[in-house]
Amino acid sequence: MEFGKPATTVDEQIQILRQRGMQIDDVDRARHYLQHINYYRLTAYWLPFEEDYSTHQFRSGARFEDALNLYIFDREFRLLLLDAIERIEISVRTQWAYYLALTYGAHSYLEPTHAVRADWHTQNLAALREEVGRSKELFIRHYSAKYSTPAMPPVWSVCEVMSLGLLSRWITQLRPADRKRIAAVYGLDQRTFQGFIRHLTYVRNLCAHHSRVWNRSLTVTMELPKKKPVRLLRHLHYQAKREIYNTLVMQAYFLDQISPRHHWRERLLALIDVHDVDPARMGFPDGWRLDLFWATAQGDWGGHSSGKPSGKEDT
Repeated sequence: MEFGKPATTVDEQIQILRQRGMQIDDVDRARHYLQHINYYRLTAYWLPFEEDYSTHQFRSGARFEDALNLYIFDREFRLLLLDAIERIEISVRTQWAYYLALTYGAHSYLEPTHAVRADWHTQNLAALREEVGRSKELFIRHYSAKYSTPAMPPVWSVCEVMSLGLLSRWITQLRPADRKRIAAVYGLDQRTFQGFIRHLTYVRNLCAHHSRVWNRSLTVTMELPKKKPVRLLRHLHYQAKREIYNTLVMQAYFLDQISPRHHWRERLLALIDVHDVDPARMGFPDGWRLDLFWATAQGDWGGHSSGKPSGKEDT
């Protein structure tokens, strides 16, 4: 079958939407957004308002503003996810680098003996050399100018120019006993820790490439913890493995360890409330509002307590 759909102007797109039953109260506003946001991108956000997916006819009362609200929520939601991912990535980089350095030496990452497979180590080291070679960071250039051997900087330097995807691969190639020591910092078993970092890389890529996260069936899932930490298990939704809910739980859990006075939960809940989105479409279980994990103002959910007084959010 040959593709034959013609290109359409913004005014023609508005006409198509109205013919399909969408209510557009402010045509100028709709025209403005359609000039700056691809019609095809917005289709994912008005899909829930369609009554017939084959003809794309909308349900009675479907409004352009409601679809636009979902789009704006998703954009702000991605930024919130990236905020948590940044903190988690920096923490895990640090733990990985310090563990290797203090246990085996500053350049121990160059040695394949610390990897479960030599071929993985060869591939990952080649990728790391490329990332270091592209780096314009002053501390990388300083090392190259001052030292000739080894040619690569120490692990606490290279970790700062390592992408999250490559960090995930280095964690995967670690011997389980070593990975267990790093995972223990976060109270997780090594398999859960490895799977979460891999999953986080996927979610980070979705966010970085402006892909829809709200109401998405996630392709790269993670192995949820089965035995520990016990205080976390009851807050996960084991029947919603492809929705973003469990990702949010795990991110909040990590932030509890990394930045105990964070306000990330409150910001997430405020975002959901302001845009009045249906949390069930993201895998939130029934009654989630009553869970102390989310109702932080009601008391300690059983997670990490730093003993620090409440106040300004940790960096």
